[in-house]
Amino acid sequence: MMPTADDQQHTAVGAYALGVLDAADAARFEEHLIGCERCAAELDGLMGIPPLLADYATDADGLAVRDPATLTARPGPEMLDRLLGEVTVSRRTKNRRRLFLVAAAGLMIVGGPLAGAAVTSGSDDGGGGTNPPIAAANPAQVAFDQGKKYSSVDPETKVDASVSLAQKGWGTAIALKLGNLKGPKSCDLIAIGKDGHEETVTTWAVPSAGYGIKDGDGSRWNKEPLYAQGGAAMNESDIARFEVRTLDGQRLAEVNI
Repeated sequence: MMPTADDQQHTAVGAYALGVLDAADAARFEEHLIGCERCAAELDGLMGIPPLLADYATDADGLAVRDPATLTARPGPEMLDRLLGEVTVSRRTKNRRRLFLVAAAGLMIVGGPLAGAAVTSGSDDGGGGTNPPIAAANPAQVAFDQGKKYSSVDPETKVDASVSLAQKGWGTAIALKLGNLKGPKSCDLIAIGKDGHEETVTTWAVPSAGYGIKDGDGSRWNKEPLYAQGGAAMNESDIARFEVRTLDGQRLAEVNI
């Protein structure tokens, strides 16, 4: 029994992932991919294989015979537009989830095997169920956790301020953590050198609900501390202290180094 055209498209996943299909076959497979959740899932699982094979693609002299970049699946230039168009239409249909997954697979192809995305989806079947978002790491919090830390609580404003420092070739990377900071106001973090000169590290706005308010209004977010990051041209050893100020000059907290 001869395989059907659809069966042949199912078996093209591996060749497409390796980038060995010619332009016509690749275009046919991309059309098939839009409507086939099975192939989209298989392609997603295969995307890490081409770079791995590239590590072993050498000739008798141990030299690479093919640039690893050429082993990454490369869809046609119209592929992403078609996928995004299908997702827009699918939001008005009961097939939204299936096409959304296909679009996510298309984005993985364009971005390559090292690209990542947090994907959320909701149910349109009237059940009211939604999947919670995948939490992404806060870069400022990650930087804060990794550095050398100094903290203080201002006796007047009660603002709880901590800085985390990491020496760099260009100066000092600085991450800030603030709690019990009420809004609304706009603030900046100032690095003050031992010679008295000042540098602005970063600036931010505080909403009326504030940050790190333990007895807040019940909202999760105003109970969480604020994390921010920036840098100063000074070396860590040349910094005397940091001040958190409002943009009109009121000092909210001071952290000595």
